[in-house]
Amino acid sequence: MTDAVLAEGVSTTALMITAMRAIETRRPDGLVRDEYAEHFVRHARSGVAMPTRIEDVEGGDAHPVWGRLGAYCALRTRVFDDAVRTAATPQVVLLGAGLDTRVLRLGLPDAVRVFEIDRADVLAFKTEVLDAVGVSGDVRCDRLVVDLADAWDVALLDAGFSPALPTTWIAEGVLPYLPRAVEERVLGLVDRLSAPGSHLGYEVVLGQESPEFRDHELYSGTGDAIGSHLPSLLDDGARPDSAGALRAAGWEIDERPVADYTARYGRGPDPSVDDPIRMSRWVLGSKPQAVRGHRRHEP
Repeated sequence: MTDAVLAEGVSTTALMITAMRAIETRRPDGLVRDEYAEHFVRHARSGVAMPTRIEDVEGGDAHPVWGRLGAYCALRTRVFDDAVRTAATPQVVLLGAGLDTRVLRLGLPDAVRVFEIDRADVLAFKTEVLDAVGVSGDVRCDRLVVDLADAWDVALLDAGFSPALPTTWIAEGVLPYLPRAVEERVLGLVDRLSAPGSHLGYEVVLGQESPEFRDHELYSGTGDAIGSHLPSLLDDGARPDSAGALRAAGWEIDERPVADYTARYGRGPDPSVDDPIRMSRWVLGSKPQAVRGHRRHEP
């Protein structure tokens, strides 16, 4: 165990996603290979034991949280991993980085600079576990303790981020937790700080404010599975049209349902199942050279 402790609530979901990556890593046909994920699960002080193999889950792949929701999260990680690889920008910013280890497992060129933004407890736990297992990477990674509702842009610039360089921004599993105004401000700042040639990946969870979504076993079952009730952590307001705002600012946006990626990768949540996953959209965007000089006003 470590001295750093994850706070209850949102930070617990970071551990849940890490356990899902550990499960996926142990599959012979896994979409994600994260050899560090299991270390986080093993070192965590959690009131609920989280699995690292699907064989340890009652019901296996039929389990709503560790099976189906796990397949969703594993595919999402792979899609955003590939987005980072393909973009090949000199800077990468992980908004709400959680316990993901992209900086270590993607084989990024040494010249790339990565910035991770998250809560103090998450980044302290992450650093302590990686130090304990003797992990060191060749890519420079600056971990910035700042809430996305606060002046994270100032912290990013102070850490040496250059708005003149193309950047890949990834907000995996974070925007659905933010109030509408905060999401709008976060993506407005991403636009303002992005040089032409920048890229962006995030998810949209349509209908997350509805009782049908919140009461579904995929999400309501997280109380028993991880010790935190996921629906109560998600923002309960209707989501903004962030993709539309980015298009209006000059970004090229590709917004697709999860089923499209299940078909593309040959793995992931079964698209024939009628549940809230069918309402999720993953957004990949790029800021073309044609918008050079354009900057949106900060909200």
